[in-house]
Amino acid sequence: MDKAFMASLKSVETENVFDLYFYRPIGFQIARVLKHTAVTPNMVTIFSIFVGAGTGIMFYYDNLTYNVIGILLLIVANILDCVDGQLARITGIKSKVGRVLDGISGDIWFIVIYVCLALRLAHIFGTAWFFVPAVLSGVSHLIQAEITDYYKTLHLFFESREKGMEFQSSRQIREQRINMKKGINRFFYALYQYYTRIQEWLTPALQQLLYRLHDKFGEDIPEPIRLDYRKQSNRLMKRYIDFMTFNGRSIVLFLVILSGYVWIYFIYEILILNFILLLAIYKHEKMCQKICNEIS
Repeated sequence: MDKAFMASLKSVETENVFDLYFYRPIGFQIARVLKHTAVTPNMVTIFSIFVGAGTGIMFYYDNLTYNVIGILLLIVANILDCVDGQLARITGIKSKVGRVLDGISGDIWFIVIYVCLALRLAHIFGTAWFFVPAVLSGVSHLIQAEITDYYKTLHLFFESREKGMEFQSSRQIREQRINMKKGINRFFYALYQYYTRIQEWLTPALQQLLYRLHDKFGEDIPEPIRLDYRKQSNRLMKRYIDFMTFNGRSIVLFLVILSGYVWIYFIYEILILNFILLLAIYKHEKMCQKICNEIS
């Protein structure tokens, strides 16, 4: 692969097949064009939020043409989601607020989609009860996205110190937040801190491992431990975690939308993906406990 393209990625190890051979190459070409303009990564992220939200509006209609437009909008939104990160790495224009925005943009797309699907079903069946699974799907999605992002960022932490710079504890984020002036940046940092605290609460064995590694090795984690973690982490990403990424859920969403039986997606989100989430956490925690015991 082209060296410039590879440099625009966070890590090949954390990319799945659809991203590596479809979304990222397109995003890279767009980022190369935008590099010579005044467009910033945050501008691209904000634009992607509006494009992705348009998907929900198209999915509200029980009309195949509108639904196909909605699918295309969501694909474009995800390409733009790739562009912002690749543009940031190409230009060196990076910010903590940008990372927070990038993290929540996909959540906003799907929240709008869930609301619009509930409205569609309420119109068809004449009942507002479909807002219950819509809310449950939204909450489930947020937790799944938090854990998926956490594990992938953690994997970067074990690749190298440079790539793992985005990985921070809630304590570190809090220290940065309280030293900031009041404003939009501090608000986003508060969200980021809350986001990270949930991730830490759900992963006690991982937190124990990180504490043990820092206590014993400081910032210089031995390479054999890094390689061992990444080998096991890669296996978990392919078997479980990738199902909870955009590609994992969007394929099912597209098929359900095209079939017309949109209520099936709520079942998939609430039952299937939450089961995968619990299984992924269990397996990852077991892995962390094993590594922790080995370095005692």
